[in-house]
Amino acid sequence: MTCFSPFTLPCARLRLRFLDHADAPALYRIFADEEAMHYWSSAAWTEMAPALAMVEESLAGYASGTLLRLAIEVDGSVAGVVTLRKFDAANRRCELGYMLARPHWGRGLMQEALPALLDHAFGALNMHRIEADVDPRNTASSRLLERLGFQHEGRLRERWFVNGEICDSEYYGLLRHEWHARAQAA
Repeated sequence: MTCFSPFTLPCARLRLRFLDHADAPALYRIFADEEAMHYWSSAAWTEMAPALAMVEESLAGYASGTLLRLAIEVDGSVAGVVTLRKFDAANRRCELGYMLARPHWGRGLMQEALPALLDHAFGALNMHRIEADVDPRNTASSRLLERLGFQHEGRLRERWFVNGEICDSEYYGLLRHEWHARAQAA
């Protein structure tokens, strides 16, 4: 992949934009919330260092074209992130990740943010396939992916150790032609 030049993706109630160093405190607040992190693949953050590392990883990913993490900005504040990572250029495939701060749950913001990112991925980035990995207990995330047209493709048993707990993963996939057919039907 080539490097990612800064851009924004405007939506009705939010915008997706590149992260910068000033976003570290907001990222820390989001990822330090134990309830929000319950289904994540790592424990809740207990210090600022992972937030700073996330920003640095994002900036390096923009420069190398290996990671596209965007802030979900609502009313001028960072409410979450959406991420495309693990790009496989030869197969035009990547993985999707997302996190939303708990105060913003239940407002449909992720259902607004993800289509903008998916349009960009299947359009400007010319992806053929996007994959998502979800904790099977996170039914809200599974329902979101299914509403967006992702197909459940299987379960990876005992894939993650988080806070001393072993967790499975549900895998979902979305193909370019499925996304475009869904858009045409709407």
